[in-house]
Amino acid sequence: MDGVKGPVNIQLPNNKKEKEREEGIGCRRTQGNDGAKYEDVCGGKLGCGASEIATTPSSNSIISLSVVVASYIRRRRQQHQQPLRITMTTSIPAGGGKLNYGVGDCKRQGCRRSSWITSVTFSRCIQKEISWSRRVSKFLRIQRCSSSQSPITENWKSIRTVTSYKRDGSTKYFDFAVIGSGVAGLRYALEVAKHGSVAVITKAESHESNTKYAQGGVSAVLCPTDSVESHMQDTIVAGAYLCDEETVRVVCTEGPDRIRELIAMGASFDHGEDGNLHLAREGGHSHHRIVHAADVTGREIERALLEAVLMDPNITMFEHHFAIDLLTSQDGSDTVCLGVDTLNTETLEVIRFISKVTLLASGGAGHIYPTTTNPPVATGDGIAMAHRAEAVISNMEFVQFHPTALADEGLPIRPTKTRENAFLITEAVRGDGGILYNLDMERFMPMYDERAELAPRDVVARGIDDQLKKRNEKYVLLDISHKPREKILSHFPNIAAECLQYGLDITRHPIPVVPAAHYMCGGVRAGLQGETNVQGLYVAGEVACTGLHGANRLASNSLLEALVFARRAVQPSIDHMKSSNLDFSASNWWARPFVPMALGINITDKIIQMTKEVRKQLQAIMWKHVGIVRSTMRLKTAERKIGELEAKWEEYLFREGWEPTMVGLEACEMRNLFCCAKLVVSSALARHESRGLHYTIDFPHLEESLRLPTIIFPCSPVKGTWSSQQLHKQSKYLELQP
Repeated sequence: MDGVKGPVNIQLPNNKKEKEREEGIGCRRTQGNDGAKYEDVCGGKLGCGASEIATTPSSNSIISLSVVVASYIRRRRQQHQQPLRITMTTSIPAGGGKLNYGVGDCKRQGCRRSSWITSVTFSRCIQKEISWSRRVSKFLRIQRCSSSQSPITENWKSIRTVTSYKRDGSTKYFDFAVIGSGVAGLRYALEVAKHGSVAVITKAESHESNTKYAQGGVSAVLCPTDSVESHMQDTIVAGAYLCDEETVRVVCTEGPDRIRELIAMGASFDHGEDGNLHLAREGGHSHHRIVHAADVTGREIERALLEAVLMDPNITMFEHHFAIDLLTSQDGSDTVCLGVDTLNTETLEVIRFISKVTLLASGGAGHIYPTTTNPPVATGDGIAMAHRAEAVISNMEFVQFHPTALADEGLPIRPTKTRENAFLITEAVRGDGGILYNLDMERFMPMYDERAELAPRDVVARGIDDQLKKRNEKYVLLDISHKPREKILSHFPNIAAECLQYGLDITRHPIPVVPAAHYMCGGVRAGLQGETNVQGLYVAGEVACTGLHGANRLASNSLLEALVFARRAVQPSIDHMKSSNLDFSASNWWARPFVPMALGINITDKIIQMTKEVRKQLQAIMWKHVGIVRSTMRLKTAERKIGELEAKWEEYLFREGWEPTMVGLEACEMRNLFCCAKLVVSSALARHESRGLHYTIDFPHLEESLRLPTIIFPCSPVKGTWSSQQLHKQSKYLELQP
């Protein structure tokens, strides 16, 4: 990668005596601080170059993000006396690193349904001294410590645990609401259930999440020859030096304990002949540190956690409940989350959950693209809900495309049905010695990177993409057949079985592969305890942007991050729950969404069919214009086409009798896909360099001055779309339309 700079002189502590400690899983290791040097990837207070908030600070006048954002939000609310509205800005100035804040007047909102246009607020922030995670935590502390007693009534003052109290069938009360049943949501639920009642709200079956499809494993330092410092360095290099060093240190340090906890809960991982855990190696890793269960690691972790959750009397699982919108109110200048509205997709009943604490663990947004390894549930619901609820969003331009998804076109027997999600060929195949060839059986990765097949995912994906375009081919080949048959079948039984049912024996023939959308490195900006700028709202897993991944995620760091942040969010969540005062009448504070029964089956079917077509069109736009290799022209084309498509779709809905507070699974997923797609496009347009997963031919090199996160703040829109507004605010919003 052109322009990559080596580490600067930010040293890890080297003045402590080396410590030897028992790892407890079959090996001992000496953990010492070796004085290795790392780049200060995020370290400092932020001075925002936005004229509406603050001028760019001089070196002796640095303004912290917390002060900037808090003062901005307070000032806007004092002017308008109503909650800020979150929308996307399409008016980002071309050129330059400074992006102006689009602040509009909420008192007059002049737009019609058929031509709703979104607006967005971005900031590239100059960092000098404090890490991302500490900065976010400080921002949250400043806001919370300065807030007065909540105006929420005190009927719950003496109630510390509410065991699924029901006022009526459509409202449920819990201490904790967990949105998502992947590794992050389940691990968190098991801990907070020791202190109160927990609702786990999941979109489909409880086992259906991105966790289930994670093949490779969990990275952790568990070998005597490995070190936390080495894991940190690998993570930072893979992340193109955009990672937050403090977050990286926390995750890499706490990872081994999280693995031990899983084992204690019954998760079964592979062991070597010596009886110790078998540690694999994957692309971007300098050591063998991947704990795995063959090639179905996520499924095994999900199994162990689900068994524990289903046995816990304090946890109630709500399957087939689609999260529509977070329920938020204002406490002075703060936004407070008090629960979530959901749609029971089997009974078509809207169920309202009132909770003291809400954890978003809803996964990513892979289905903004037509080809993704993500399951159908990954439609960006959590990111979109948080954005509408005024949470800060960050780094959405960094979409990871996994280099090796199974290419059905290259199989001897073609599948008869189109897959809902691409079948992943784990990174561990390359880590185990797999070699990439083009269709002439020419090895090509050494031409792109000296690490060849073991380069990070962004490098390998671009190499494959370049080969496909240059040779006008539809897939490349990944060959592991030179390895012993028994080893292949023991390490990759799931992949071998999947390929064999389509006539391909991977012990004898190469596997046809192609890149597919895989993971969102951006998301809801979180501090070191998973806290957000919205009180009572915590995030963990792919929906969060913690600063760990930077511009590109290192293989097998996703499950690790989910486990670490799920645990770190527990204590602050308990503290918030114990100090919260709620009212059983809270359910009546927001207008209720409703299912469009009155439209009739014919109109509803037409709307669903239209929505499915619009979804395909959006995915095609994203794949063509916002893929692995980008350009300013293509991004602007995507921005325009998405805006036109969204306006056309909404115009059709409302012409057919749809109302803003109506809900249906397909329509609500579509609004979330639009929201996330626009966040990705606008973030990509704002980054005028190529870094990690964001590669643009107009700015092909790294720029050290732009080694900064992209931040999307809440703002007050002059105009907005259906996807940009919380449903319970739609009626008030539409009253302001001419």
